[in-house]
This record gives sequence, structure tokens and C-alpha cells, in this order.
Amino acid sequence: MNFDNTYVKLPDTFHQMAKPSSAKLPKLIKLNQELADQLQIDIKSYSQEQKNNLFSGVELFEGSEPVAMAYAGHQFGSFNPKLGDGRAILLGEVISKNGTRYDLHLKGSGLTPFSRRGDGRSGLGPVVREFLVSEAMHAMGVPTTRALSITTTGDRVPRQETQPGASMIRVALGHIRVGTFEYFLCRRDFESVRTLIDYSINRFEPQLVSDEDRDFKFFKTVAYKKLSLVAKWNGLGFIHGVMNTDNTSISGETIDYGPCAFMDIYVHNKVYSSIDQYGRYAFSNQANIALWNLSCLANCFIAVQDNPEQEVEKYRDSFKEFESFYKEELLKVMTSKLGIFNPQASDEVIINDFLKYLEDNQQDFTNSFRKLPETYHQFADLKKRLEDQEESIEQAIELMNSNNPYIIPRNHLIEKAIQMACEEDYSLLNELHEVFKKPFVEQVQYHAYTRPPKPEEIVHQTFCGT
Repeated sequence: MNFDNTYVKLPDTFHQMAKPSSAKLPKLIKLNQELADQLQIDIKSYSQEQKNNLFSGVELFEGSEPVAMAYAGHQFGSFNPKLGDGRAILLGEVISKNGTRYDLHLKGSGLTPFSRRGDGRSGLGPVVREFLVSEAMHAMGVPTTRALSITTTGDRVPRQETQPGASMIRVALGHIRVGTFEYFLCRRDFESVRTLIDYSINRFEPQLVSDEDRDFKFFKTVAYKKLSLVAKWNGLGFIHGVMNTDNTSISGETIDYGPCAFMDIYVHNKVYSSIDQYGRYAFSNQANIALWNLSCLANCFIAVQDNPEQEVEKYRDSFKEFESFYKEELLKVMTSKLGIFNPQASDEVIINDFLKYLEDNQQDFTNSFRKLPETYHQFADLKKRLEDQEESIEQAIELMNSNNPYIIPRNHLIEKAIQMACEEDYSLLNELHEVFKKPFVEQVQYHAYTRPPKPEEIVHQTFCGT
């Protein structure tokens, strides 16, 4: 791999050296070959033992400089000043075939200086969930971290139940979070906030480097990416479940698939996460929380401006723009799902009426949208809207099918794959990985995977598993 590490060159306050330590008898059980090729990893040159050791962290890839990253975070609204990578290590940054820079992040790697009272390990369940869901999200066109590998560690990890230990290598454009900025702001280390802003602009939006108003423009870019991401989540019925500021990436990617879930029956205020007791991160509140998290980031940026008092109003006013932007993004997402080509404000009525129908009649979210080519004529306002637009009904149906997945990572499927993997049966894990690569294709041979769960299969709560 072509390592080119930059984050490790930042001052020691940004990270601490850490060495992976959790794997006792590592075994590579799953490799994302497509992603490995993209990262230019020559798998064929390794023996099986080398693969086991390298993908678990027992041995380091040449050029890797492992560190645990420091960050803070608002967790369910309460501020924790010291979080950091407690069970993960940034192995380094690699340049892919197309010249894109990616972080390699080893999760479940063992104790780090930020582990606090944890053990730094991970059970196989959360690793399987993140592998499958993140890869499915990527295939559905949602910006996300990706999964390179799953390695079992040769021991067992006690959580809600004891599971085989495991680690995974996660790939992302970056792992800088809103909480990374908060870490330095709460310490009144304004110099480090300034360093982090400069580093982030250089890395993620280098075209802004010489702009006089680069901080503010970069902040707005981060906001647009985040709100566009949440609109895509909501269009798929995806509930992140733990939208803390330490889980809010400034690169605009979905990060940390803890208690996440896709809705089966549509419920506007649906909550899955077992720790979200008051519905802070409910499906209906995800955009509001994204804006709240962005306000935390704005505080960090304002604090290091030459005239902070004068900047407050400018940053505050931008949130009116963000609200409008999100509304437009969601309108685009939802009208595309309905087969509407040129969204109008009046289309919100059609969208809300359809969603109300789903909720009132306890209909499956994903399947109801996917069946619209057959059922749209049952909804008078939608039928008229489709017939009145310039594009043909055939074109509208094509638009529906390219925006409404045939198959998603349903909670009960993920749980079954986890249970089988914990018994060393990886057949469903491997099959689902392949099936999820083509989410919009009608793969009739896998029709069983499109059905909602039976009553005994329903997943009512999801857990972080950390």
C-alpha cells in the first residue's frame, strides 16, 4: 500500500501512539477484495498467516504509523471532554488507485490511552453489522465509511452476551469529527483548534486554502455535506441511532454503525437504539440533531476568529440557509422515490400524504416505495402529478426503481448473519455481502431477503455492542 501519513505529523496533543494488542489467535474470515484492489493491496503476495496477522494488527503493514486519535463529544446532549479512540487505532493514510486519500482504522484493536474503563475489544456481532450495513450503504450511493476486513481474535468478549472477539479495518476519507474540534475548544487550546481547521481545509477542501473567508466557507461545506447525508438516510428509512458529535464526521460520511437500523414498518418517530430512551435520535429528529451538532462545530470556528463577536451573527444566519438547504435536499430525495422529475414545493403534500398512508396502515417502508410502479395509480394526487409532468410514466417508473432499493440490510437478516458467524458459519455473511452490492436490481433469486420480518424475527431494539 502507498502510505502517506499526515495526521500523525500533527502535535502530540492530537493523538497518542498505540499498538494493536487484542488479537491472540487471529484469523481473517472476510476480505473486501474490491476495496483491497482499490487500495492497491497485493493480497496474493501474503501467506495466510501474514494475512491473519496484518489485518488484525499483530503485524503492521509497511508504512503504517498507528495512533489513537483524541476527541471529545456531546453524547445524548451531555458533554464528555475526553473520549478518543478507546478501541480503535488509526493505522495510517493510504493513496488509492485514483489518487484519493483514505484513512485505515483498525476497530477492536485492544487497549489504547483513551480506553478509560473499557477493554478496547469488540465482539464479532458489531463488526459483522458494520461490515454489511456500511457496504450496503455504499452500494446505495450514501457517503459512508467502508469495511475492508473482518478478523476474529481468538478470544471471547463479554457484552450483552459473550461473543467471539473480532476486529475490522474501516476505510474512510477521514476520521476527524466535530468532537475533535470540541476536544481542544473545551481546553481553551485555541492554537490547536486553529491547527485543526487549517489541516482540515488543506486535506478536504484545498481549493479554499487561499480564500480570505476560508474558515466560514469550509464550515458551510461541512454543513451541506452533513445535511445532504441525512436527507439520504431519511430517504432510505435509515436510523443512525447515536448521532453524538463524536460520531459526526466532517468529511460528510456515515460513521459508526452502532445501534443503527433500517425501518421495516414506517413510523415517523421510530427509535431502535436501546440507549436512546427519550428519542433524541429518532428518525424524525435526525435533521434537527445534525443542525445541533453543526452549531457545536460553529462554536469552535467562531472562537478562533480575529473578531469572534462579529462572526457570531454570520454563523448564526447560516443556519437559516441550512434549514432551507435540507428541506430542498429531502424534497429531491423523496420526489425521486415517487417518480417526480422536477420537484415543486407543492409536492410536499403528496410526499406527506403517502407517508401518512404508510404509517396509518402499518406498511413496510422499503417495499411500499419499491412497489410504486404497480400501485401509484391508487394515490390520486401522485397519479395526476406523474401524468402531468413532461416525462413519460415509463421514465417515472425507471426513476422510482433507481431510487427505491429492492433489498436493504434488514435488521433480522443482519442478526441472523451475526448469530451464524458466531457459530463459525459465514455463509450468510458472504451471501448478503454479494446481494447488497446490487440493491436496486430485482434479484428474484433472493426475493426472500426482501420480505419484512415475521413476528418472532422483529428486532425491537438495537445495541451499540461496545
